Amino acid sequence: MKKVPHTFVIVFFIIVIAAVMTWFVKPGFYIKENVLENGTEKTELNFYYQDQLPEQYQDQYQSEPQTWQIFSALFKGFEKQSSIIVFILIIGGAFWIMNKSHAIDMGIFSFLKFTKRLENYKFIKYLGVDNIIIVLIMLLFSLFGAVFGMSEECIAFIIIVIPLAISMGYDSIVGVCMVYVAAHVGFAGAILNPFTIGIAQGIAEVPLFSGIGYRVFCWVVINIVTIAFVLLYAKKVKRNPKSSMMYDEDAYWRAHVVDGQQEYENIKTKQSWYVYGILLVAMTVFSFYYPETTLTIGNASFTAPFIPILTAIFAIVGPLSLRKTVHNFILLILLYTILYLIVGVMGYGWYVMEIATLFLVMGIASGMAVGNTANDIAKLFIEGMKDIMSAAVVVGLAGGIVIVLQEGGIIDTILYGLSKSMTDLGKIASVEIMYAIQTIVNVVIPSGSAKAAITMPIMAPFSDLIGVCRQATVMAFQFGDGFTNMITPTSGVLIAALGVARVPYQKWFKWAWKFILLMIILGGLLLIPTVTMSLEGF
Repeated sequence: MKKVPHTFVIVFFIIVIAAVMTWFVKPGFYIKENVLENGTEKTELNFYYQDQLPEQYQDQYQSEPQTWQIFSALFKGFEKQSSIIVFILIIGGAFWIMNKSHAIDMGIFSFLKFTKRLENYKFIKYLGVDNIIIVLIMLLFSLFGAVFGMSEECIAFIIIVIPLAISMGYDSIVGVCMVYVAAHVGFAGAILNPFTIGIAQGIAEVPLFSGIGYRVFCWVVINIVTIAFVLLYAKKVKRNPKSSMMYDEDAYWRAHVVDGQQEYENIKTKQSWYVYGILLVAMTVFSFYYPETTLTIGNASFTAPFIPILTAIFAIVGPLSLRKTVHNFILLILLYTILYLIVGVMGYGWYVMEIATLFLVMGIASGMAVGNTANDIAKLFIEGMKDIMSAAVVVGLAGGIVIVLQEGGIIDTILYGLSKSMTDLGKIASVEIMYAIQTIVNVVIPSGSAKAAITMPIMAPFSDLIGVCRQATVMAFQFGDGFTNMITPTSGVLIAALGVARVPYQKWFKWAWKFILLMIILGGLLLIPTVTMSLEGF
């Protein structure tokens, strides 16, 4: 059998291809310009080839074919993706500290023993406990993706869910699907996602988060198909674990699962009570600074004293968790980390820096709770970063692809060429072409907000000319942005998630391409009613 290239090799090869394209594709740029129309100043997005740039832009917008720059692009890629790289390293180090306590392992083992008892109920046994667990977890993360655009946050949860999937008799691909795929399917079928729908609808000048009825329908349909696909694959792996293409790589996770199923002594330490006290004091301080928090979901908002409530519950539950073993207390810390993440993201707009800080505190607190010294915690943190380093490196390398395309000045040219290919083909054909364009563009511009800023000023007015409602154009953008995020190597989040899961990109591609193709076809079918039926908000 021919040896499959390493992920590093594949990414570098893509960078080389991108560099070659810069020699054959004419560079050009979209430029925002202020113009007067009927006495009112408005902003237009105009395209210029580099050799046609007005004089005032010639110094600002420059590009050249890429050669030796493929190597400097690697450095710049690391700079571009630095926030995600640091995020991965901190998450890896923090969870390594926590994992050394075996608290997560014991928690998973206890959870599985509990679920086995549920099989005494005939209906649950008929459905399958494992199937129910997969469905519930996937729906939860899909909802997170649909409502507040969960993306980078998935990386932290993968480390928790993959051992669970392995313990249930599945593989790491199922674990990735339970978190990453579920969240990004929700992202694609978004209901209230401010980073895609919010920005796109704002630019398209349609009411914010309008058309929610049909969006909910699409989200349900997309999730049904996705969950069915994953369950069928999971059933195959459970029946024959060696049929998984990840069987050899998953030896790492299986070793951890076996270790986690060992009986561990109930540990009680004085340090755990000190940690409880420190965390309680910190939460109390936060309660005074943030007596109320407004959680925003789309246009809706809900204000309540979330942090004081969480603090009061922690004050009561903390000592109870410490009574038997410190492992229960560490699991409580993990739970509170997740709860604070949700409150922070939805209430205060937290991103990777704040989330990484939160997980770092989690790691240090769990290490102190089991009695580790400062030196012990530092050494464990470094070991964790070493363990996850390859994932961080791949993210930096993948960032080099976009750098080469940007410095070669061909991203906007590609977009312009695709948009010009649209002719008077009818409403269905036009919206499908818009969808195809957004899908292709997403390969080189994986950022939903950036892509919305570039494409929607072009697509929205064009849709008026061809008689397609702007809401349909937004949905074409939404689907085009979401599905290919799960397979494009330019997505730093995908590469990071696969790295954390220890799934080589080439094996992920081999598994995912059929599913992504199915999703793309499904997205195209769901777009047809937007131009053929009378839908609320369309």
